[in-house]
Amino acid sequence: MTHPLPTIGAALLIDDLETLAPWLIDGQRDVEIQDFISPKRLDGDWQVQVERARTLLDGHTGRLGMHGPFMGFSIATPDPAIREAVKLRLRRGLDIAVALGATQMVVHSPYTTWSYNNLDKDAGARTRMIEYGHATMGDAVKQAEDHGITLVIENIEDKDPTDRLHLANSFNSDAVAVSIDTGHAHYAHGTTNAPPVDYFVTAAGDRLAHIHVQDADGYADRHWRPGMGTINWQAVFAAIAALPQSPHLVLELADNSQLRAGADWLITQGLAR
Repeated sequence: MTHPLPTIGAALLIDDLETLAPWLIDGQRDVEIQDFISPKRLDGDWQVQVERARTLLDGHTGRLGMHGPFMGFSIATPDPAIREAVKLRLRRGLDIAVALGATQMVVHSPYTTWSYNNLDKDAGARTRMIEYGHATMGDAVKQAEDHGITLVIENIEDKDPTDRLHLANSFNSDAVAVSIDTGHAHYAHGTTNAPPVDYFVTAAGDRLAHIHVQDADGYADRHWRPGMGTINWQAVFAAIAALPQSPHLVLELADNSQLRAGADWLITQGLAR
């Protein structure tokens, strides 16, 4: 069976829309707004930025998401005082997502390399991690459900690609799914002996709703355009093609001036349109 090529989109800042919006609108490509990662943006006059984004994306009928807050905290924090601050950050992020008209918000996995080596050492540690996740994210999940938004949990240090899948499934909600960052998975593969990137895609299966596409060297979080690193893109896109759904697919690069070049490379390779 021949699958249609996936459409490659972009994760970017609102400033980048000044030049890239026509390309995104012409192809009705997936868009992810990343300005609201910044605490300054979260605490500032975010409504003005939202209106600017909506104006620049006028005519865009493709899928729209945003990257949620993550700096300095875990979505499964065990500290009740810190938890209240995290709840506020997630609430603000979702308020912004609603105003944008986004249908996804990316959050970061709480699982680390340390987790992989230690969660099975202490009885009940895995269960407690999920309990902390519910205590921290429960209100955000309800808010997301109310507004038709999906919280997608992105791998960061994750060595076991199923850990955050178990966390997502534990909410028993369509408002929680998983995300893959290809460069993060490749870092984990090269540095911590995690499975290769395509295994992360296959493990996520029908729960995979979002992918950050970036190339890397297996050592650091490079955010290079595809073709600059050592990820096996043929294997990754074959795994994506085998999925029963089409996840949001966005380039997330360190240098957004390379977004079009990154997309063109994937297109030339026959992996995307």
